[in-house]
Amino acid sequence: MAKAKTRIERDSMGDMQVPATALYGASTQRAVLNFPISHRPVPTSIIRAFGLLKGACAEANKQLKTISARTANLIIKAADEVATGQLDEHFPVDIFQTGSGTSTNMNSNEVISNRCSQFAGKPVGSKKPVHPNDHVNYGQSSNDTFPTAIHIAAALQLKNDLKPALQALAKSLKSKARKWDKVMKIGRTHLQDATPIRLGQEFSGYAAQTEYAVDRVDRGIKAISELAIGGTAVGTGLNTHPRFSKIVCSKLSKKTGIKFVEAANHFEGQAAKDGLVEVSGLLKTISVSLSKIANDIRWLGSGPRCGIGELILPAIQPGSSIMPGKVNPVICESVVQVAAQVVGNDAAVTYGGFGGVGSLIDLNVAMPMMAKNIDESITLLANVANVFRTQLIDGLDVDRKRCKSLIEESLAMCTSLAPVIGYDQAAAIAKQAYAEGKTVRQVALELGALDKNKLDELLDPSSMTEPGVKE
Repeated sequence: MAKAKTRIERDSMGDMQVPATALYGASTQRAVLNFPISHRPVPTSIIRAFGLLKGACAEANKQLKTISARTANLIIKAADEVATGQLDEHFPVDIFQTGSGTSTNMNSNEVISNRCSQFAGKPVGSKKPVHPNDHVNYGQSSNDTFPTAIHIAAALQLKNDLKPALQALAKSLKSKARKWDKVMKIGRTHLQDATPIRLGQEFSGYAAQTEYAVDRVDRGIKAISELAIGGTAVGTGLNTHPRFSKIVCSKLSKKTGIKFVEAANHFEGQAAKDGLVEVSGLLKTISVSLSKIANDIRWLGSGPRCGIGELILPAIQPGSSIMPGKVNPVICESVVQVAAQVVGNDAAVTYGGFGGVGSLIDLNVAMPMMAKNIDESITLLANVANVFRTQLIDGLDVDRKRCKSLIEESLAMCTSLAPVIGYDQAAAIAKQAYAEGKTVRQVALELGALDKNKLDELLDPSSMTEPGVKE
């Protein structure tokens, strides 16, 4: 087998053999060799955010005349290719690397520098006319670029992926709520029969949960709208122009449509990652909401003959390799599994934000892990919300006959009798109905507790789904 071709690149530690076709350099190659941990590179959302950030930094430096216009323009052109995913293959560094993300920041610097060399007709690795540290990284540090890139990436995912998915799901659930507003069914508390409720009312609750989830996405974007860029090594802003951060944030805001601002306190912005912990907590809450909705639908559709069977779930694939004709609530199960993963991711993010674990004096050193889990949680929730809507909610139906029969059979129907005949007599009717296998209506008539007309009025399920007392 022919040996892979390499070239020699140099960093502050000396010479390093780098794959000949790679756009990264010596520092990145050291990281590739040092961290063969998960064999999963940093998420592309972070890499593309680095492209946006490096381009904005070059624009700011051009405006401030801290680097030449020619140099800045080359960086901006190369950074745009990173931001648009054209150079993803040149970002191989493992997630579980240095906790500040230094390897990924240098990966970005080297790729952009070498791409600039190609634009200028210079050899890759020459660091001419654009140097990875002196030019691409001018006025920056890994300690402020990596937390900034995480915020950019997560905010874009929340805005462009998760929010639209949840809005569409909420719309679908609201449509079902309106469609089924007159469908009477039995309510359930503690998984036991309760008083009647309209199916539309139940689904209005699911729709509201999803609308609150949309609000949580907006709160999440707000929580990470402050950017650490401009703090450099420890938050003091050493080696950067005083106006640099504000200009970068302004450029990023125009590019993304998200209002990014300079961190109110750069020391907080780099020493802690409370904003990411908050976002992760909001994602966990959204996952809890979706799991509740999916699990309720799974229960209400259980059967088809020996369960609750009020809902009819779309049959989208065979459910068993041994039981012919079996169809399972597979989409609901997918939602619940995603929710469990998001809760686990939140635990990791929370731990990464802990003092003494990730947040250590003047820098958080668990950022790549936190970034990976935030990225995964948003991606999973956005994808599963879309699948939940298109593969289940939109095709969901109701068995009206089953809903009606379960209401009549429910012992909880005696609740509406209590204000008229008293709690104790109503309870006695319920107990007798259960013991004799009869309905509340049948026993109340047999005992002469109320005449038929009054009983029909009190046991009208629709009258039990709104506030009020029958006398």
